Amino acid sequence: MKSRSPLVNRIAIVVGAIVLTAVVSMATTLAVSKSIEGNATAINLAGALRMGAFNLLSHAAATGSHREDEQGLAGMMDDYGEKLSNATILRALPQAVDHPLSAQYQSILDAWRDALRPALENHPAGAPITPAMLDAAENYVAEVDTMVGMLEQRTEARIDLLHLIQIISLVFSILIVIALFLDLKNRVLRPLRKLVGIATAVGEQNFSHKAKLKGSDELAQLGQAFDQMTSELALTYYELEERVRSKTEELEKSHSALQLLHSASRGLFANHDLCSGAVPMLQDLEQLLGIGPINLYLHDRESAEPVRAVTTATRERPFYCRDHHCNACLVTPEVYDDLPVEENDGRRLLLPIRTPGMLLGTLEVWYPSEKGLSETARRLLETLSDQLATAIYLERQITEEQQLTLAEERTVIARELHDSLAQSLSYLKMQVARLRRLNIEGPQKKAHDGILDELSTGLNSAYRQLRELLATFRLKLDTPDLATALKKTIDEFSERLGKPVELNYNIPPQTLSPNEEIHTLQIVREGLANAVKHADATEISVDVMFESPQVKARIRDNGKGLPGGDQPVNHYGLIIMQDRARTLGGQVHVQNRDEGGVDVTLTFVPKSRNLIPTEVSSA
Repeated sequence: MKSRSPLVNRIAIVVGAIVLTAVVSMATTLAVSKSIEGNATAINLAGALRMGAFNLLSHAAATGSHREDEQGLAGMMDDYGEKLSNATILRALPQAVDHPLSAQYQSILDAWRDALRPALENHPAGAPITPAMLDAAENYVAEVDTMVGMLEQRTEARIDLLHLIQIISLVFSILIVIALFLDLKNRVLRPLRKLVGIATAVGEQNFSHKAKLKGSDELAQLGQAFDQMTSELALTYYELEERVRSKTEELEKSHSALQLLHSASRGLFANHDLCSGAVPMLQDLEQLLGIGPINLYLHDRESAEPVRAVTTATRERPFYCRDHHCNACLVTPEVYDDLPVEENDGRRLLLPIRTPGMLLGTLEVWYPSEKGLSETARRLLETLSDQLATAIYLERQITEEQQLTLAEERTVIARELHDSLAQSLSYLKMQVARLRRLNIEGPQKKAHDGILDELSTGLNSAYRQLRELLATFRLKLDTPDLATALKKTIDEFSERLGKPVELNYNIPPQTLSPNEEIHTLQIVREGLANAVKHADATEISVDVMFESPQVKARIRDNGKGLPGGDQPVNHYGLIIMQDRARTLGGQVHVQNRDEGGVDVTLTFVPKSRNLIPTEVSSA
């Protein structure tokens, strides 16, 4: 059975003490009052014994010689003896025989039986009272007075004892009440005040108050529960404050990030250059979200591995960099070593850059492993990947449209040249042929023949140049990229040469614009055509390399080389190559090789822009 609680036990003890005191007081009072019950009657009877003794003495002195008088005295003595042995007097006497009051009563009985009664019985009728008889009566009365005094003392003692018991009970009751009051004050009222104060402080969001109650009663347990509750409330409140603060910071970051994404989206669609449009925005996003570095990889149908197109932090200039005046993504080795990459306790998030039905690339985001990546930051990065997908898709659409537009314009120009200038040149060639058949004789024959030769040579050169232009304008990039077009071109000239032409190609996807790709392809074709037609070469190699920030295309053969080591006169193919190189913002060098053959080198910087600040980024 479960015991009662300490507080109930204390109350039960106090109530039990009060009840016990009352019971003891009432029991002792009842016992004392019971013990003195009849003492007053016994005292009165004892006092009447004195008067009865003197009545007997006076009656004996006045009695005559009549028999009736003697019988009356004897009856009076019997009545007196019965009064002496009255039950009331006997109840007032203690039960113990050796008690002084019992001994005094026995002395009275002995004085009555041995002295006074025999004296009264032996006294002659009508004779005066003798001194001996009077002494016996006085001695007897003295004994009775002594017993009466003892009865009175005994009764007063019992009454004093009753008073003492009542006083003690009163004192005990007062002490118990005082103890109860002090206990209630210390164990109930004071803890209750503390608990009320704690509750008030908690209502005012002050969790520093503690009850610190000792003991094992209900209020102490309640105080301990209050202390635990305030501690847990303080922890919960601080956690909620921290969560609110973190959520507020996160919302502020999200707001700033959304503003950044909004402004960056316009930059992405306005610049038409992924590097210059994305790197500053990605670096600002890294500082805002505490992440980085961020890498952007583009997928190409002709490449098995994705190609990195953008990075926000690197120790060395990226391979794809087009502008060596730009240092936006370059950081010091110390800064790079502190970034959360795979070797430096970092985690990686890969987000696809896709449009419906097409995977364009992958966004690689590194972040600290101990910090993690919040859901808000993840959603922002997903939004960023969608914007990048849109920008890349639109850029590809624009590129394809430019290619299509350029092809259409070149087709129109080729058709117009064919329908106008080509027919005119053909007509002039026929007229020159007719002039030759006239066989003009005379002193001007030599001059006429010279003029006809010059016209024929000029028309042939012009007609050949026109045919090259028509072939150039009809050339289309109907392949996915420049690499595939070059491979087809190499296959074509390998068949014409009868031996395989070596090709080395390492230009990253999306590096060249459609116009740059066509001009590069045409210059390579012109170099191959010259090597096959005029050089009598047996080995030809083509290198199209990206040596950041420029593109270098080299066509080398082991043929007979250029006569005199310089460009031939009236060789319009080389002139057109120079014009195309100038269009690209580069130049073409044609020179003989020391080991034999010709080396044609094209160099140009594709779409070089200086839109990014030329200062080292802190990333």
